[in-house]
Amino acid sequence: MPEFAKATITFLKGRRSGESVPVLFNPSEYNLEMSSNFSATSLPGLNNPVLQFVHGEAQVLTMDLLFDTYTDRGGEDVTGLTGDFAQALLIDGDLHAAPPVLFAWGSFSFQAVTEKLSQRFTMFLDDGTPVRASLSVTFKQYQPIQEQLRNPRRNSADKSTRHEFSSDETLWALAARHYGEPRFWRLIARNNQISDPRRVPSGTVLILPPLEDSDADSARP
Repeated sequence: MPEFAKATITFLKGRRSGESVPVLFNPSEYNLEMSSNFSATSLPGLNNPVLQFVHGEAQVLTMDLLFDTYTDRGGEDVTGLTGDFAQALLIDGDLHAAPPVLFAWGSFSFQAVTEKLSQRFTMFLDDGTPVRASLSVTFKQYQPIQEQLRNPRRNSADKSTRHEFSSDETLWALAARHYGEPRFWRLIARNNQISDPRRVPSGTVLILPPLEDSDADSARP
């Protein structure tokens, strides 16, 4: 019978770098939350504001972990095990911050910092020694800035596209839809020799050029 994979938490930096702490019992479930931040921009002539992507939010991983030393470990103090997890919240002397960790279980891995940990002790020996505890842990995704900067800039397609302008459109709404930001209407106007963005005839075929890095500055007011 194959052995069940044990979930572990490994310290990635600091004085305990490379040290792994196994959980006593694998979690029965975990929750992975993802979200994005959008801003609403009101534009003339539109009933609803244009939503613009601002940035992604760090993913959040939450779970409950059970520690029980009464059955298998002869009733030893369970805080000896839960204390290893609490170390992930303490400031490391080398980092001057809490260390980043890697939660790994089978094929799933999550690089994070430990944002919150709540310990609930539920069983005790006659002398008061805690032998069972439930830990609620919240991990927040950790990605060093060097890794994020290595990701390529998400520019628009590298080829120009053609778009037939309709009577219910505006240049800024078209820019918001095509480039993700309404301020790039100036790029469309400049490349199509449009002097008055409010007077574009319906049926006009517009050329939507690719968005280059330099356009981010040239399209500003």
